[in-house]
Amino acid sequence: MSTVTGGSREAVVEPAVTGRFPAGGRTTVADLLTGLRATPVDGPLTVGDERVVEFLVAFARRLLRPAVARRHPELASLGFFLRRGEIGRALTAVGDEPGRLRFPRGLVFHVPPANVDTIFVYSWALAALAGNANVVRISSRSAGAADAVLDALNDTLTEAHPALRQTQRMVTYGRDDAVTAALSAAADLRVIWGGDRSVTEIRRHPLAPHARDVTFPDRSSFSVISVAGWLAATEADRDGAALGLYNDAYWFDQAACASPRAVYWVGDPADSDTARADLLTRLRRVLDARRPEIDAAMAVEKRVATYGLAITGAATGVRFHGNDLATVELADPGDLPRRWLGVGTFPQARVDALADLAPVVVRRDQTVTHFGFDAAELTAFARTVAGRGIDRLVPIGAALTFAATWDGYDLMREFTRLTTLTTG
Repeated sequence: MSTVTGGSREAVVEPAVTGRFPAGGRTTVADLLTGLRATPVDGPLTVGDERVVEFLVAFARRLLRPAVARRHPELASLGFFLRRGEIGRALTAVGDEPGRLRFPRGLVFHVPPANVDTIFVYSWALAALAGNANVVRISSRSAGAADAVLDALNDTLTEAHPALRQTQRMVTYGRDDAVTAALSAAADLRVIWGGDRSVTEIRRHPLAPHARDVTFPDRSSFSVISVAGWLAATEADRDGAALGLYNDAYWFDQAACASPRAVYWVGDPADSDTARADLLTRLRRVLDARRPEIDAAMAVEKRVATYGLAITGAATGVRFHGNDLATVELADPGDLPRRWLGVGTFPQARVDALADLAPVVVRRDQTVTHFGFDAAELTAFARTVAGRGIDRLVPIGAALTFAATWDGYDLMREFTRLTTLTTG
């Protein structure tokens, strides 16, 4: 709480938040926590609680409506993630076993990023599915898809069990350390997205001794394409890969941790140029059809960032194919730029074999999207990297497909706790 002094009077201001789901006005953090700690109607939530399952399935149906999916295609992926069959698969990881019983952790406080404005739904949905009460901070800068999500959630709530309204809260508040501190102190688990700076700032606020953090710090990702695999692929598969690269990179302005920030071509040098030109042509067709919005400020920022690579010697060439696409020739395949260079910017390099990229990988590297490699080649590469980095290897086009295992965390297990039982 904070103190406001006026003349001889001193007033105590209670930390407060604005309800986004359930939609509502201002409420104090104390009242918010009191409501979350109360026992829900018909008993506390359990792991895989059917009240939550029914709500998530109904919510998914709203996201998959054609009007919503056309306006925000990334929400269709979220809708598929929350279908009943997918929920069932997520729950198989946390079923009771002989002598091992799974229970919710309690209250989970989520702090998602503002630049990827639907990521909060995935971690919240899994934590709710695990039977937890949840409070999610929604950035005041969130808009577009985030607002569509909140509208769908509140619409679904009208026919949901009252326990959902009581145990699941999404709120907005400004840069108020008192609110963050109070919610952190009350949490049994805190989930922090948004990069190193966000993790460091939020961790200034202590948790209860029994509680802990699940953190998602700065990450970067890249694509690998087999030259031979590309040239041997069908026209349809190559068109599909170009569309997949567009989805991976442009949905969140290439700022998502899983969006590729470089493309490595693996194979013969002579054929590499042919394959790269072919991908560029196909990607150009996708961009002409989709027409992503690239404002002037973004276009200028891209030029500053890419020419900066050339000035430092990290790049031997920069080429702009309109404001929505830039390619950069890396001087050294090992000098991978991991910072964001602007949407539609693709540094590229060639290596002889996947194994040549193993020394390039660092702990920060999260997702490798791939095309033209078989399972044995990818497995061998992962074993060569040996856990020093890379949490996911997925086909091009699946970078932003969220899974219950993310950044190396099995989230359903993170969101539950075990009670062991021994008899005799």
